[in-house]
Amino acid sequence: MRDTLATCICVALITWSAAAAGAASRSAPERVATAGTRSVIAALRPAIHQWPIPFGATRRREMAAYSLRHYGEDTYALAGPKVIVEHFTGTATAGEAYNTFAPDVPDAELHELPNTCAHFLVERDGRIDQLVPLTLRCRHTVGLNWTAIGIENVGSSDREILADRAQMQASLTLTRWLRCTYAITLTNVIGHNESLSSPYHRERVASLRHQTHSDWNSADMHIYRTQLARLRCPAGSFGRVARAATQHDPGGI
Repeated sequence: MRDTLATCICVALITWSAAAAGAASRSAPERVATAGTRSVIAALRPAIHQWPIPFGATRRREMAAYSLRHYGEDTYALAGPKVIVEHFTGTATAGEAYNTFAPDVPDAELHELPNTCAHFLVERDGRIDQLVPLTLRCRHTVGLNWTAIGIENVGSSDREILADRAQMQASLTLTRWLRCTYAITLTNVIGHNESLSSPYHRERVASLRHQTHSDWNSADMHIYRTQLARLRCPAGSFGRVARAATQHDPGGI
């Protein structure tokens, strides 16, 4: 009986070892491919000019308090963003937009702290400015600031920006790099005017649950996303997200 039991244990150990070795041999190429994909995505990063607005300890505390009021999360950190929101500045120059965001004063519309901001500005000549690190939350879209990257395109209308070749190329290149980096599907690249239809929209303040802006409506974002779709992410960028998405929407990646 003991000999039979020992034999069974040996067979089981051999079988388990073989299965483990097989799993390791399958997972090793996947790890290499993932590292290779990250390298390819990193190469997509456009030239970005660092132009930070002040975002010190006080503004971070205010952002955490804002997040607690609006999302029930006591944090200023942006982790694993799921949405990219396109805006236009409503100004003639990037400097005017910067000067709107830089002072930490209550914003003119909702009168809250911290002041509004965006992570990036895209200028008319195609220059890309980063105002805020991607590890910090910015107030740019009510209901989505907890999980959204904000991009401000300098200009006064969607169509004005769509018609500017240099600016559009820069905006699309930046957005592509961000969505490939964070595995953000095409349908989650939205205009500010589309914020209420986002599956990630949430807002604890009842009076703000239907608040949005007019910039980048669905018709104009359809044009934007159509052009963005031509700049596909490298194979493997989305992993399981990509495989699940393509089952329902082959163009969604």
